[in-house]
Amino acid sequence: MTDTPEPTIFALASAPGRAGVAVVRISGAAAGRVIDAMAAPRPDPRRASGRFIRHPESGDKLDRGVVLWFPAPASFTGENVVELHLHGGRAVVAAVLSALGRLPGLRMAEPGEFARRAFEAGKIDLAEVEGLADLIDAETDAQRRQALAQASGALSDLYDGWRASLIDALALIEAGLDFADEGDVGARTFTEATSVIKVLAQAVIHHLEDGHRGEILRDGFRVALVGPPNAGKSSLLNALAKRDAAIVSEEAGTTRDVIEVRLDLGGLPVIVSDTAGFREAAGAVEREGMRRSQAAAEAADLVLWLTDASEPETALPPALAPLAERTLLVLNKTDLMAGGEPPPALPDDMVPLSVATGDGLDALVRRIAVIASERIGHHAEPALTQVRHRQLVEACRDNLEAFLAGASEDVELRAEDLRQAADALGRITGRVDVEDVLDQVFGRFCIGK
Repeated sequence: MTDTPEPTIFALASAPGRAGVAVVRISGAAAGRVIDAMAAPRPDPRRASGRFIRHPESGDKLDRGVVLWFPAPASFTGENVVELHLHGGRAVVAAVLSALGRLPGLRMAEPGEFARRAFEAGKIDLAEVEGLADLIDAETDAQRRQALAQASGALSDLYDGWRASLIDALALIEAGLDFADEGDVGARTFTEATSVIKVLAQAVIHHLEDGHRGEILRDGFRVALVGPPNAGKSSLLNALAKRDAAIVSEEAGTTRDVIEVRLDLGGLPVIVSDTAGFREAAGAVEREGMRRSQAAAEAADLVLWLTDASEPETALPPALAPLAERTLLVLNKTDLMAGGEPPPALPDDMVPLSVATGDGLDALVRRIAVIASERIGHHAEPALTQVRHRQLVEACRDNLEAFLAGASEDVELRAEDLRQAADALGRITGRVDVEDVLDQVFGRFCIGK
């Protein structure tokens, strides 16, 4: 009995909506027959050719575009792949997709199905797939660089190298088991394996102690604007966003919920949150707003304590005192200070500005960008970018430490420590069974990817 071939899938691979060019991708065994039916003759592989795109049943012309033919296995998915580059009008795209649906053996692709087929064909590994998803979602230059490095295999190469060292050490342990009756062979191979694991364990620990820089860059550096009511937090948010993102009012307690805007500061993704003012709350709603403000501050990578120049409150409230090390003091409304009035005594690290006039705003933005850059860093080695990766690397570290701390006489248990460490690394790239995470990973993609 022969296996039934997977259906050939198709989808719009470019962004939906009106555009100059739209790309429709087809992948599967019947992809070549799509050209035969709708844009014959087949062009030379990987050579763009102009064709009329016709309805497979009526022969009506649907568009004039460009056809690309990628025979298996030299394609993104490892299958036969066709790309139709069309004019990007909605009617053109709808007509071509409808016509494809009339061909036997074809169906619309599910989200991430092209990438999943590429993974299953061994064209890309799971870490590269996640890097590809991050590259599609990248909003800043720094995110683009990190995602491109991961999609190009930088993280996979690191973990595959570690896994190869683990397998070499495991081979030494198992060789000692096989030749246990031959003098000191077992002790010598165990010592050699231990030397390898000591070096590897230090590399893994160093990789984990990165301040979560890769995850922060991927998700965004979080800045919380906190301070007393009417200090100008909402005005500062609007000034940073260059739009009216938050309601501004002289009435205390106007901001009740956390409002966020995403910024690109020097190529770094920064998420700024406006929060409710800290004071003796007048009611239950305002107290809830303060609770959310504190939660936003605790989750932030940087807290800006904003205070009024006329009555500067430089001391953090007790609830925020534990966050002092990652808090930057900001003195707002400096334009309202009397001309002859000496400035109040301020902490050395306090940033003065006037949101109303814009004085000091650029300096504050530069300061935030410097702090974010220092936290995220510019490192040559690839960084952890996913919670899933961190958990598996931590599992690898734990098993390496168990190996080093365990009794050398229990050779079978020490061998199992190394197997579990290798399996943890293998699950990051998909070298071992990862069926339980595939739907989660590929579900992030849009339909045409």
